[in-house]
Amino acid sequence: MPAVATSLRTRFLPVLCLLAGLAACGRQPPPAPEAAAARTSADAGSGGAISSAPLDKPAPKPTPQDVLAGTQWPPAMVGEGQASISCSSDYAAGDGEPLRSLDYFAMVDAMSPCRDTGIVRLHYRGKIDAGFADLVERAAAMAARMGIEHRILDLDSPGGLIEDAMRAGDSIGDSHWTIWVREGAVCHSACVLILAAGDQRLVSGAVGIHRMIRLSSTATTRQQLNAELQQVHAQLVDYLGRNGAASAIADLMMTVPSRDLRLLGAEELHSFGLEGANPVQEDLERLRVLRQCGSDFLRRKEAFQRALDMDCGKPGQHVDAIRACGVELLPKYGFPDQRCPDEAPMAEYAHAAEQDARQADAGGDGKGSADKDAAGTGTR
Repeated sequence: MPAVATSLRTRFLPVLCLLAGLAACGRQPPPAPEAAAARTSADAGSGGAISSAPLDKPAPKPTPQDVLAGTQWPPAMVGEGQASISCSSDYAAGDGEPLRSLDYFAMVDAMSPCRDTGIVRLHYRGKIDAGFADLVERAAAMAARMGIEHRILDLDSPGGLIEDAMRAGDSIGDSHWTIWVREGAVCHSACVLILAAGDQRLVSGAVGIHRMIRLSSTATTRQQLNAELQQVHAQLVDYLGRNGAASAIADLMMTVPSRDLRLLGAEELHSFGLEGANPVQEDLERLRVLRQCGSDFLRRKEAFQRALDMDCGKPGQHVDAIRACGVELLPKYGFPDQRCPDEAPMAEYAHAAEQDARQADAGGDGKGSADKDAAGTGTR
């Protein structure tokens, strides 16, 4: 399979927690930020971390599931950003077809080709707003209807509205997305709330945080403004907690000047819970795999992931080299394992290889078979 740029530690599957116990999987408080943490100037008009919802009214609610289960979806548009749908994880070949309307039949047309590949990649570039929240809700609902199991949000965003970010993040957390911030892309300000929600987070681009802004504030004193921000801060802490991310993110959104941008290094991304496997999802996945595949399968899978992290996931290493290293490790841990193939490590690569093989068997020009050989065999 062609490359996916990454700081890759988690591309292959979501269960990473050690057998030492579920309690050990909890996100520990991050270390104190380094004094020399990287900062840069923030473009005030580019996105930001903006809170605009009235504090005396409930936060924006997700679209009800019974509405999304039907065909009469409320009118919605993508908003200020640009979105496209691809049925491949190979972004070198492009980002797919542009998506503008979010009505039911437009989503059916856009995502139907992804049934064959079993992968949908939603590329989004722009601000986090209500249109973005509608977009991820509807893409998730349609993927579930069509049985598209592998869902990738390919994200490039300078930030936007905090309340819409939390609504979108809750939808992402409920519907199993891998999130990419690929090389050259950014995830700034309110975008970090989206990053927190993914099952898997692959970060090669820049991630940064700064102070939130209350555009609807009526405050005239520091005390009044702080009282408003503390209410939003409490909502952020609750949101981050349910997604396994550190409350320190919310603290930075209270302290870093809004004209600046605190760029997070690799260690901070990991400590804050913004890269790699989501620890809350790890706990849920670990229990599910244990019930479905047994304790021996889970033990081997987690041992493989630890070896992959230690032996293959070197910082800055290209994904092709990491994938090849992982393929070589698979037999050592008893994979492929036909008893539970969909839960085995690197199952997504195996799915792509099988697609290539079917195309070749159907009378292709041999390219699918050659691609399969290049990708390696037995990549579950």
